[in-house]
Amino acid sequence: MIWNMSSKRSFVRHLSFAFLGVLTALSGSLFAQEETRTLRVLSYNIHHGEGTDGKLDLERIAKLILDSKADLVALQEVDKKVSRSQGVDQAAELAKLTKMHFIFGKNISFGGGDYGNAVLSRFPIQESQNRHLPNVKKGEQRGALTLKVQVPEWKSPLLFTSTHWDHRREAEEREQSAKVLVEMAMDTEMPQLLAGDLNTVVGSKALELLCASWTLANDKPLPTIPVSNPTKQIDFILGNKSHRWVFEQTQVLNEAIASDHRAILTVVRLDGA
Repeated sequence: MIWNMSSKRSFVRHLSFAFLGVLTALSGSLFAQEETRTLRVLSYNIHHGEGTDGKLDLERIAKLILDSKADLVALQEVDKKVSRSQGVDQAAELAKLTKMHFIFGKNISFGGGDYGNAVLSRFPIQESQNRHLPNVKKGEQRGALTLKVQVPEWKSPLLFTSTHWDHRREAEEREQSAKVLVEMAMDTEMPQLLAGDLNTVVGSKALELLCASWTLANDKPLPTIPVSNPTKQIDFILGNKSHRWVFEQTQVLNEAIASDHRAILTVVRLDGA
């Protein structure tokens, strides 16, 4: 067979396409299990909507959430029809202002209404459960509100939990709460994210216990309180260790009036390979 220049060019072109096809197929098999979609996750103790200026203003809370472009938002210190916050169902109002789905978890009755945690979600909420955490020496009842959502492009549903721990000096209740959440992380094969005001710091026994089955979004502390000039981090976002979470970026947002905490935001991806 005699090849002319045109035949040679045609052969090289077909060989190149064939090689590209092999690479594409190989790449697909290698990375088929990687969850490529990132999530933007926010945790925010909203202090029942009351800012450092003494004003009740859910609209500025909603603006921070919208500006963050968060997909999932864990909220703490949320009022539902409580007298001090003008009888507003705050989770429902924030959901309306941000055009997100919501769930509220009551921990105590307060001021003629309810008080607890909430979650806002861009994804429809499939299921939810509000767990009451251990209560030591008749302290304020604390809770962990968990919902299940299906993130587009992810194979498995996601469990997302908003929690708020005891604030008292003694650490016993926080340590017991940590143990409950460790068991929760081991109770299912689904990927899980946890966010909230833990009222503890890096280096504490409670956080060390929690990190037996959860991974912190940030390696070094990112202070969230006091809000005007933060010096310590007590608000955290974590992923369960049974899954390979990639926290691409975590930051504390620069807003110091809307609440007595600063919000913390992370961009996270699940590598299921």
